[in-house]
Amino acid sequence: MKYFDTGKSEKMNENKMLIKDLDLYYGDNQALKKISMHLKKNAITAFIGPSGCGKSTFLKTLNRMNDLIKGVRIEGNVFLDDKDIYGEDIDTTLLRKKVGMVFQQPNPFPMSVYDNVAYGPRIHGIKNKEKLDEIVEKSLCDAAIWDEVKDRLKKSALSFSGGQQQRLCIARTLAVEPDVLLMDEPTSALDPISTLKIEDLMENLKKKYTVAIVTHNMQQATRISDFTAFFLLGELIEFGTTDDIFTKPQNKKTEDYITGRFG
Repeated sequence: MKYFDTGKSEKMNENKMLIKDLDLYYGDNQALKKISMHLKKNAITAFIGPSGCGKSTFLKTLNRMNDLIKGVRIEGNVFLDDKDIYGEDIDTTLLRKKVGMVFQQPNPFPMSVYDNVAYGPRIHGIKNKEKLDEIVEKSLCDAAIWDEVKDRLKKSALSFSGGQQQRLCIARTLAVEPDVLLMDEPTSALDPISTLKIEDLMENLKKKYTVAIVTHNMQQATRISDFTAFFLLGELIEFGTTDDIFTKPQNKKTEDYITGRFG
């Protein structure tokens, strides 16, 4: 299996996550086949490909969300910094604190804005109100929604628009101070204005976090990502800088997909 390279050193001090020869099976069906790639620190990596190609499945292997699905078997290695997240001594609760997930549909809890963002820190043992106030404000600021909700922190999160709810869910994820932010089509259910706000937000988030995003929108991938991975039928066909993938793809299948010949 070829290990995809962006032309830079593959030392872990440049990479936040390193994936090697990853296979995933649903029972006897192999959904991912020998995936090898990396996520650079403080960069956005986009996963593209047609529906059912394995990109969302792969995203969920990066914080072991697939562990929750019956009959899933995973082989290979996923290193976060220098530690294999599929090692026997891994606490998946702490792993998902370090590698947070934002889903396609905004999913705020049926509670206030404040309690949504404070939920994770409380679960991890922070009870001091002053500290929680500080975390809530910082997380909402980092998610670019503080000015819109600062006077409505006690209001139900369900009363806000879809775009606001999605930024609130991002704030909730940031509140537990992750290292990596996984985003599974975070704008597909949003209007164009909300989509633009999320994209602007992601550009700022990569200054502090390593970001991976699944998107069906190739224009979005070109706008926001530094690296792009093209998946097809459970295989990683090509991985490289976004500029290279979209202007000089090395694989004919990649070229056919990005030029609209299929997908």
